[in-house]
Amino acid sequence: MVIVDVLALAALAGWLYLALGHGAFWRTGPGLPERDDPPEWPEVAAVVPARDEAAILPETLPTLVAQEYPGVFRVIVVDDASGDGTGETAARFTDHVVSARERPDGWAGKVWAMSEGVRAAGDPDLYLFTDADIAYAPGTLKRLVAEAEAESGTAGERRDLVSQMATLSIRTRWEKVIVPAFVYFFAQLYPFRRVSRDGARTAAAAGGCMLVRRAALERAGGLAAIRGALIDDVAVGRLVKRAGGRCRLDLTRDVVSRRPYPRLADLWTMIARSAYHQLRYSPVLLAGTVLGMLLLYAVPPAATLAGALAGPAPAALTAGALAWTIMTLSHVPLLRFYGLSPLRAIALPAVALMYAAMTVDSARRHRTGRGGAWKGRTAVPVQSGKTARAATATCAESAPRRHDDRP
Repeated sequence: MVIVDVLALAALAGWLYLALGHGAFWRTGPGLPERDDPPEWPEVAAVVPARDEAAILPETLPTLVAQEYPGVFRVIVVDDASGDGTGETAARFTDHVVSARERPDGWAGKVWAMSEGVRAAGDPDLYLFTDADIAYAPGTLKRLVAEAEAESGTAGERRDLVSQMATLSIRTRWEKVIVPAFVYFFAQLYPFRRVSRDGARTAAAAGGCMLVRRAALERAGGLAAIRGALIDDVAVGRLVKRAGGRCRLDLTRDVVSRRPYPRLADLWTMIARSAYHQLRYSPVLLAGTVLGMLLLYAVPPAATLAGALAGPAPAALTAGALAWTIMTLSHVPLLRFYGLSPLRAIALPAVALMYAAMTVDSARRHRTGRGGAWKGRTAVPVQSGKTARAATATCAESAPRRHDDRP
């Protein structure tokens, strides 16, 4: 029982730090504050990368085009070599539809499509990078821009990136199991309050809704600086913050993803396609991640059970039960945000083990040449050996380890 006691105490120490010293990651937050209108509304260009999205665009694109905005606002849809009539569908709602040119070597598919939208946008003051499956509540664009233009902080500066994490679909049984945990783990890796704090090293964004100041993006090197990034949102956040930009990240109900994930296999693929990329294709980081997840999520319930069977009040029972309790309580706010029963939080250890399996599977897919596969192609043309490391070098350079990289 000595080993079990030590592991249980280590898990408890980890959860005490996460709960008390890790940027209050478990809090869903109030969202964007109310701001006064800026003296002048800047020009905004929304860039929507779209590949085989003809089915979903009629549900989402009208909500973006219909945003009532006092300044100049254009919606640019980038048809990324679609085979289902995406371009024709988008043209029903916006006059600005461009076809992406052939993707150069070393560029991830989505980042290349984003850059094609930037090329077509001219010189707006702000880019709104958003996804084809994202729907916007009325007034969302005005609130985003008002937050970006508000002079705040100690120096009274404006924000260079305002990002909103979309509310994801939880209509199916598996979505209700996986999605809240997905947001929970993201917030654990990149606490929203740390991202939004000036001077904090933590940097991230949510790709469904990223309002980025053009001058700040160009000062940081532009999208070419993250051309190989499979996780484009985190890369953009790091890029802007590393260049001295001020950022804000929130969870919101005003931005909603309409993308369904009806099967476990769909959710599994969504997560596994990029997990190993985030670990920089490192077996050492993979092993550390899996062991860390086992310690934090598997040890508390296992120690609680072992301690209960061993006799009266052993250390394993006490430490394991406390760690499991803290873990459970930390998951409740997100479950409530999604309108789900708090009792689901008790099963978080099982869901975490599924995520660990997805991460291992991500490495397996990479080893078999299917890493980053999405919408019928791999995200970067060549992803093996030295070329894989070269393709991610720019992202790694723009986001040194001092930032809170995914473990």
